[in-house]
Amino acid sequence: MKSFTYTIKDSAGIHARPAGFLSKLAKECKSEIIISKDEKSVSASKLMMLMSLGVKCGDSVTVTVSGDDEEEAAKKLYKFFTENL
Repeated sequence: MKSFTYTIKDSAGIHARPAGFLSKLAKECKSEIIISKDEKSVSASKLMMLMSLGVKCGDSVTVTVSGDDEEEAAKKLYKFFTENL
């Protein structure tokens, strides 16, 4: 299992466009990807659940990756977060 915490820098938080790209990226991975904020955790591959987290600029999220390709998937996700959020 791999995980990292990231503080959102995008002024709009995790809004529709990046959430859609994040969901698509999560579906391409073999591993299970969970995004957590405060007490709530959702699967990153489920767009509407991801949007329901209500992540705003300055919020910290924890990304947990577990499965066959967790090392590679965690790197891809971290890159996505730093470049887009």
